Amino acid sequence: MTTGHGVLMDRVYRRQKHIYDLTRKYYLFGRDRLIAGLGARRGARVIELGCGTGRNLHRIGVNWPKVTLYGLDISQQMLGLAGARLGRGAVLAAGDATAFDPVALFRTPAFDHVVLSYALSMIPDWQRAIAHAADLLAPGGRLHIVDFGDFAGLPRPLATLLRVWLRLFHVTPRDTLGAVAAQIAVERGLDCYDLDGPMHYYRIIILTRV
Repeated sequence: MTTGHGVLMDRVYRRQKHIYDLTRKYYLFGRDRLIAGLGARRGARVIELGCGTGRNLHRIGVNWPKVTLYGLDISQQMLGLAGARLGRGAVLAAGDATAFDPVALFRTPAFDHVVLSYALSMIPDWQRAIAHAADLLAPGGRLHIVDFGDFAGLPRPLATLLRVWLRLFHVTPRDTLGAVAAQIAVERGLDCYDLDGPMHYYRIIILTRV
């Protein structure tokens, strides 16, 4: 991507990319819980939107072998790291999570599992990203979301400070995430499972096409 949000993300990650995984493990909680509960069967098509360094895709491949991995990111900086980490273990492409064509980029119209891990808090039109992700689900497919919660269980000064700090990295917790996901599920006839992490720090949501 050479314009808009892709340019911003490349600028953000140009220097951060080398320490991204080392630092994020201290505050991007719930990712491994989501991966452990993925339930991917042999041969399943699994895509992560906003795949970043490929950290999650690598762990998915380890935890759920014999699946086919795909990754999409708007940042060429991050895709370079993901490609170096995953090699031929995943099909990667640059694209906008809100509007990409899965057939053009990945030669498949749908996926059995779609993952959005701490991506929505960095995507401006995050509601559209959820809707598009839901539309990519194959019959029986599941959309797995993990992202920041509303921090309701944290002391108010700490929650405020955390929000200010996250904004430095162009990250905005989506306080209405649960309501938006539930509405998208209703509109598309999907089942919706919603789980708050400890102290409402993170939230896991799963939408299932039945």
